[in-house]
Amino acid sequence: MGRVKQKGLAMVIVIWVLSLLTIMAGSFALTMRRETTVISAVKDNAMMQAIAETGISIAQNMLFLPDENRRWRADGSIYILNYQGAEIRVRVLSEHGKIDINKADEVLLTAMMSSIEIELTQQQQLVSAILDWRDKDDLVHTNGAEKAEYEAAGLAYQPANKDFQLIDELQMILGMDHIIYQQLKPLITVYSKQKAVNLQVASKEVIQAIGNLDAEILDEYLKQRLENNLAQLPAAEFPLTENTPETSGGVDKAVYTIISEAKFMTDAATGIKVTLRKSEKIGAKNPVQILSWQQINQKKSLFDDEMTQLLVRQDEPENRD
Repeated sequence: MGRVKQKGLAMVIVIWVLSLLTIMAGSFALTMRRETTVISAVKDNAMMQAIAETGISIAQNMLFLPDENRRWRADGSIYILNYQGAEIRVRVLSEHGKIDINKADEVLLTAMMSSIEIELTQQQQLVSAILDWRDKDDLVHTNGAEKAEYEAAGLAYQPANKDFQLIDELQMILGMDHIIYQQLKPLITVYSKQKAVNLQVASKEVIQAIGNLDAEILDEYLKQRLENNLAQLPAAEFPLTENTPETSGGVDKAVYTIISEAKFMTDAATGIKVTLRKSEKIGAKNPVQILSWQQINQKKSLFDDEMTQLLVRQDEPENRD
């Protein structure tokens, strides 16, 4: 009888051990599958980042071609490249086609604020707060904010009373929030160093904000600009109207923002955003100075349908002359 009980107990132990091993094996297999999926995703992302970097390199080369009409236009046009089975979309933007928050006067800043969906009172407060942040005195503009107003708001800092060093610093002004800043971000710069905007190289977004063009004229201008680009003709002249603001003229200075996004089939786009300045010295050891470099995950992708109007198709990089 004792032997039977021992055999039964041994059988239970064996079954229990086998069950435990089965559970452990299943858990191990699940963990391995998860790790494999994560590793594969990391590998794919790294590969797409590398391809996006290829777009940055190609853009640099195309921006500085000796033949001005063959260069890529830094007016917000989006260039399409096919590379290693992936599609790359590269957008090049001149910083002179943006609003310099250090140099823009009250009129231009007001036009910029009027382009976003906030109340008139808040528009005026933000414009005055920008002016108070960058001026060197402690005098408060109407509806503005200096040290006392920041203290009253419970903030541990005060206006710098000097130029903005980065556009991100704009988030610190009194009354600014994340939603408003994200709407303003594509429109602004600290690199132009000019009071006016060169609308001839401005993006569609900037022109919509301050160009005073109706939708039909704007669409026609963008169409003409694209056609000139494809035909390697000089850039189309901006259509001056009675209410067109003063614009900067002359040769566009070599400070650019390049956005490169790579996408493989139905995968989400992976992107890089770089701001660079071309060296003024011919034959310089470093032909460009990188001012900022960041990986991006934009809500508005270059692959969105609304970007179709700005597309310019190019040959594959390896087939270039």
